[in-house]
Amino acid sequence: MTFEELARARYSVRAFDSRPIEEEKLTRILEVGNVAPTGCNYQPQRIYVFQSQEALEKVRALTVCHFNAPVVLLFAYDRNADWKNPLEEGVHAGVQDVSIVATHVMLAAWEQGIGSCWVNYFSPTAATKALGLPENEAPVLLMPLGYAAKDAKPAGFHTQKKPLAETVQKL
Repeated sequence: MTFEELARARYSVRAFDSRPIEEEKLTRILEVGNVAPTGCNYQPQRIYVFQSQEALEKVRALTVCHFNAPVVLLFAYDRNADWKNPLEEGVHAGVQDVSIVATHVMLAAWEQGIGSCWVNYFSPTAATKALGLPENEAPVLLMPLGYAAKDAKPAGFHTQKKPLAETVQKL
């Protein structure tokens, strides 16, 4: 499968079956995330893997968008470790870096036959408190992972894309 085919085939899975993810597949997925580029290669990303029943219950209390996945990843970044733009105060790369890593993970999971969903529907402040994260870490997204349920399918709007002329400007 080409990268384009992989990118077009992948969709946000919102229904998972109960099969656990094999440890070797999960490790491979996380290793692909680890090779993602980050600002100046500072690698500020922090990935928390929730897979025990107790850990999953904590995450499920934070969002309805867990879809009963057998694994949920929390992507955060260390505010002390991300690249800071010296040309403008307050501009830094943490969220961008985490987003690149999460995209690598999402696509690597699909390649392994494992579905995912990018979830922003949670309170980062509540997550920090409930999960006992260090104060210097900023939660960015949750990502339920697992094998898609038999009835899982893309959302109806999944293939609706704007024409390039609306999103790209050539100067």
